[in-house]
Amino acid sequence: MTLHANPYEPIAARLAEVVDETPTIKTFIFTPDEPIPFVSGQFVQLCLPGIGEAPFTPSSSPREPNRIEITILRTGAVTEALHRLEPGAELGIRGPLGKGYPVDELEGKDILVVGGGVGLAPLRALLYHLFHIRDQVGKIEIKYGARSPEELLFRRQYGQWSVLPGVRFSATVDVPHPQWTGRTGVVTVLLDDIQLDLKSCLVFSCGPGVMFKFVVQKLLELGARPEQIYLSMNRRMSCGIGKCGRCNIGPYYLCKDGPDMNYAKIMGYADVF
Repeated sequence: MTLHANPYEPIAARLAEVVDETPTIKTFIFTPDEPIPFVSGQFVQLCLPGIGEAPFTPSSSPREPNRIEITILRTGAVTEALHRLEPGAELGIRGPLGKGYPVDELEGKDILVVGGGVGLAPLRALLYHLFHIRDQVGKIEIKYGARSPEELLFRRQYGQWSVLPGVRFSATVDVPHPQWTGRTGVVTVLLDDIQLDLKSCLVFSCGPGVMFKFVVQKLLELGARPEQIYLSMNRRMSCGIGKCGRCNIGPYYLCKDGPDMNYAKIMGYADVF
């Protein structure tokens, strides 16, 4: 999908609904004044007048450009201001930006999705796309980890995902908890239970940098190749159009060449993780 005609001009949008996901994460549902078509994995800049702007990847279905959901962790000045918003608030959305996931390469492939914490949010847009083209792709496995049960994102949807044909979902929390009867440990503990051919599937992962490091290491040990692995690296992005130079990894700008980067392209650079 292409950028709005003026890359610096935001589209006016109204906050329609706020969903409390965890103690620190909320999903904001916006209705823009004009449709914002996007490919799963692309991002937008949310613009708060008098506060600033910050990049976020939609967590909603790309098939609904008139209703954009963005799931946000409270972690800084802009996100603190966003978390104080109530339905009816007005703001701007600039984008879509970036390239998004390689959706044209999915046909006939088994798909492994690995998320950590709020990293499941960008991946949910991809999952909606995969579920829509369910008959065109192979098996889908979703592996997700969070620090504690209360920090698990989109819990209301796990049952819906798990009953879809050919879809396996599993979650883990970092440490044992009295309210949790499932797996414990970081998300890599779930990778020993993969029922896909790791030599031919595609892998999409989003989460903190330290998670990327160990997920990639584990996948390579299990037989995956670097070119099969895509990492959603939504970090250090500011202008969103490759002008400020903050988000580079080697010769690549995450805001223009990503933010979903094929690991084979960036594995040789020291600041990958």
